[in-house]
Amino acid sequence: MTQDILINWSPQETRVAVVEQGAVQEVHLERTLERGLVGNIYLGKVSRVLPGMQSAFIDIGLDRAAFLHVADLMPNIAAKHAGPRDKPATEAAPGAAARTGQRVLHPDPVLPIERQVFEGQALMVQVLKDPIGTKGARLTAQISIAGRLLVFLPQDNHIGVSQKIPTAQRDALRQRLQALTALPDGSPAGGFILRTNAEDASDDELRDDIAYLRKTWKRIREAATQQPPATLLYEDLSLMQRVLRDLVGAQTQAIRIDSREQFGVLQRFASEFMPDTLPRLRHYSGERPIFDLFGIDEEIVRALSRRVDLKSGGYLVIDQTEALTTVDVNTGGFVGARNFDDTVFRTNLEAAQAIARQLRLRNLGGIVIVDFIDMVRDEHREAVLVEFRKQLARDRVKTMVGGFSQLGLVEMTRKRTRESLAQMLSEPCAACGGRGTVKTARSLCYDILREILREARAFNPREFRVLASPQVVELFLDEESQHLAGLSDFIGKPISLQSEAAMTQEQYDIVLL
Repeated sequence: MTQDILINWSPQETRVAVVEQGAVQEVHLERTLERGLVGNIYLGKVSRVLPGMQSAFIDIGLDRAAFLHVADLMPNIAAKHAGPRDKPATEAAPGAAARTGQRVLHPDPVLPIERQVFEGQALMVQVLKDPIGTKGARLTAQISIAGRLLVFLPQDNHIGVSQKIPTAQRDALRQRLQALTALPDGSPAGGFILRTNAEDASDDELRDDIAYLRKTWKRIREAATQQPPATLLYEDLSLMQRVLRDLVGAQTQAIRIDSREQFGVLQRFASEFMPDTLPRLRHYSGERPIFDLFGIDEEIVRALSRRVDLKSGGYLVIDQTEALTTVDVNTGGFVGARNFDDTVFRTNLEAAQAIARQLRLRNLGGIVIVDFIDMVRDEHREAVLVEFRKQLARDRVKTMVGGFSQLGLVEMTRKRTRESLAQMLSEPCAACGGRGTVKTARSLCYDILREILREARAFNPREFRVLASPQVVELFLDEESQHLAGLSDFIGKPISLQSEAAMTQEQYDIVLL
């Protein structure tokens, strides 16, 4: 399947769209003032240790302290800070060391976090997840640096190969990598994982990537000895650079960018680290905006909507909440050509393809619950699941899918590392506070009447004046006029109305005159 990558650059924002067969599959955004932190390495300072949660808050110089769980500490930290009262050490290898078979001494069970870190301690950490909502960034002390072909694990000696590479080739690739990464005396120096795009890489290409990653790590270590805590030691690549590193594959036909200046920047970066991508780089100089070529802006607008129409006439309803995302499949106007079972089956098959694409396009993560239309036949359910998993296999982000539950729901998870498209582009509605609905004008009228009654019992003004939206004032003057007059007689005070066009339907004020 052929692929085009379009890059729309401006001083304030970089936008990237991945297009396959004329359909937008992914949209990536990076704003200059809101650049993501995933992959950044900091020299942090432990600001608080929480034994009850087995975690610590780390100051890395952001507005909110970041979060580090005990499972994300390096095993050698436990050994380094083990006290004389710890249980006798036993040979074990949690975390990254578990894959290497190296001897790591630590207590059994693993030391609690309060015996491993302490307030005020300087600790090198890396961002796993960006701050989302009210949650701070998620950190790890297990550092990894991604290159073009390899991922470097400087605190480990593990040599690994991507699971996407066929099993028959992994052993040979692992042996090649072990030979290339070993120091002259034969000892290993840091761990490496071979990425999927390195399957056919030459030894010279791998050596160049190894040298680049080790040089980067050396600079990071030197900065850590010279800089104070809460300092950024290493910043991950920009979105445009990550496009060349992560998104470009054998199926990519062209990478088009609409900025001549940034085109030159990408050319220099590609020539140094990814020369294979150079022939596919294109500077787009057309008069039409580059995103207009494939209707990307319109697709982004549709991706912010709850409803997604299917070609058959069916539709999806996607709701994103704090805890999970729900997807409801409906037949809509699709009546099929044979019978009801066939209509349901075909709608669900089309929905399986559309849902996988929407998850990528909207960058939805966490728990996802899919409510396919109920199917009577087991073979139909199995065929829909097979198609769903097939479409999800195209995702760059890790996904896990279960079968149909007793309630006919499909549960799945998609790894969440950055905010979704909706979270990046929108904010809660000022009128409804993010609920998606507002109180009716009649409900507001009754709220105002009750509020006037409470105020009349507490105060003795000359007059009550109600400032409200035009819809509420109009209802008071028409259908609710009798209730307003009755309250005025009851409290013995006049009540006047003032329409405020700037007020939303739920806003009002009662002025005591």
